[in-house]
Amino acid sequence: MMGLRFYTTTASHLFRRAAFGNASVMRSSSNVAAVEAASGATKQMTTTSAAGAGKESGETTKATDDVAAAFENLQKDESQSSPKTSTSTSPKGASVDERITNAKTINGLLGITEGGTVLTRKHALRIVSILSEWSSINRVKLNEFENDPRFLKVCRMLGRTVPKNGNGDKASGDNAQKRISGFRTDDLNTVLGVAGDDEAAKLIASISLPQMVKVMSTLAARKRRSTPLLRSLAFNISSSTEHLDLKQCGDVFYAMATLNFQDSVLAAKLCADIQVALPKNTDKSAVIGSILTSLGILKYRDLDILESLTQWTIKHSDICRPQDLSALFLTSAMLNFKSTNLEEVQQKLAKTIVQQDFSKSSDWLNHVWAMTILGLSTNQQLESVLSKSFAEKIQSEKTGLNATSKMKLLNLNSYAQMMATDYKGELIPADSVIYNVPMAHAKGKQVLVNGLLDALKSLLPSQNHVSSLVDSKMGFLIDAMCVFDNKRNPLPLDKTHKDAIKVALMVVDYHDICHGTHKSATGITTLSFDLLEKSGYKVIPIPYNEFNTSDKLLKRVQYLESKFKALIK
Repeated sequence: MMGLRFYTTTASHLFRRAAFGNASVMRSSSNVAAVEAASGATKQMTTTSAAGAGKESGETTKATDDVAAAFENLQKDESQSSPKTSTSTSPKGASVDERITNAKTINGLLGITEGGTVLTRKHALRIVSILSEWSSINRVKLNEFENDPRFLKVCRMLGRTVPKNGNGDKASGDNAQKRISGFRTDDLNTVLGVAGDDEAAKLIASISLPQMVKVMSTLAARKRRSTPLLRSLAFNISSSTEHLDLKQCGDVFYAMATLNFQDSVLAAKLCADIQVALPKNTDKSAVIGSILTSLGILKYRDLDILESLTQWTIKHSDICRPQDLSALFLTSAMLNFKSTNLEEVQQKLAKTIVQQDFSKSSDWLNHVWAMTILGLSTNQQLESVLSKSFAEKIQSEKTGLNATSKMKLLNLNSYAQMMATDYKGELIPADSVIYNVPMAHAKGKQVLVNGLLDALKSLLPSQNHVSSLVDSKMGFLIDAMCVFDNKRNPLPLDKTHKDAIKVALMVVDYHDICHGTHKSATGITTLSFDLLEKSGYKVIPIPYNEFNTSDKLLKRVQYLESKFKALIK
């Protein structure tokens, strides 16, 4: 039953998608870069994919009725306007698959259903998919086959019935258009209700590239993370020699970001297609902002595409919206990317964005925070977010002064004190509620921290020689802290030592690095290390791919000992 429902709903959606493909709207981009970097990033992104599938049982029945009405109305004028010609252009001895592939006309395609030919649901799906593509490129018109009994036969093979209107007549006119339009989303949502099935994933190869993009977009709209289907989509999209346009690349990147689906091969294909399509785009900045935002959320770092997107933004800065420009800075900050023309970026882009461009105080905070990571923030920008009035303003807004905002403010406060040049503006008072921020590691990172502490306790003489999960008061935790003298002798933490060397050990897990062609620590991680060094610590990064909790304790102790020796000579 689930396999049947997949075939039927997929076929109907694909056909309707072609009919209405020209009505799609470019989705807006978000101005938030990454999940860790900007709170609520995905809430600021919009997409053309329809949202809300309805409940499985009732909606499936409604979708079935609607698709039948859609197909029937597609056939209404065929008998009046489309003459019957030859049924196939393929030799009689050809297989059904070959005849479908070689068909060049509507009647050549639908004629395959005649003459006692044994068709499977897969054949029916291919026939409707081809008709969908022909319609999308205006090779055929809907009314040329919407009443053809052979087309109805294909619909019935896919489990569809033919509903009537209240008068017993077939739906037509504006009502039919409304039925089709309303069904577009509901039917595909029904398909995706069983999209986790391996059978569904296998069918992806039989649909076109634009249809694959549409399926992926709708998965994102429903927040449906079907791993088998996503892997099948990624493989087939990556394997295609056909180029995606900018909007399609943006839609796929958005789906990957929304569903937290990492696939380096698919991302590389998208970046290559963006490079091809980018020079042709001279008037659409929203899709550029969208792509940038998705790259930031995915933490996918490809220096070539980032440089190309930066140069495009500089060249077309006059048409770029503030949120698109902010997306560039947020993503660059998250991916620890600085353009080769950083001075031009500062002159032509950075100075054009002001606080009044943002309706939410949190968005302005995100922007200043990103500019600070890139080393482009001004003292005036820092003071604008560190003032008491700004904290009160952000507290009064809907999101309030949440933990993410507090950590960013503490980052900026520390930067203003230790790294900004000649900063004389306000700072966060020592008794501010901003310092009261709950911080904790994710489960996976905490496992690494625990393994680190076990090794340190074996290496150091007693527990008072190491402290863990220390609140730095700079917006992040110090995973482990210890003190040595200049001969590498560990010192107790409960006493003050002159000329002591403070060491901060920071675990760098999978989420603290950028992925893709050019891997690197994220901008957040780099800023944390810089602030620690400015505050007097020597930092020892502990990368997850070097320090493994499955290793024997002796090996972990020896690893840390080598790190201490390299740091303190």
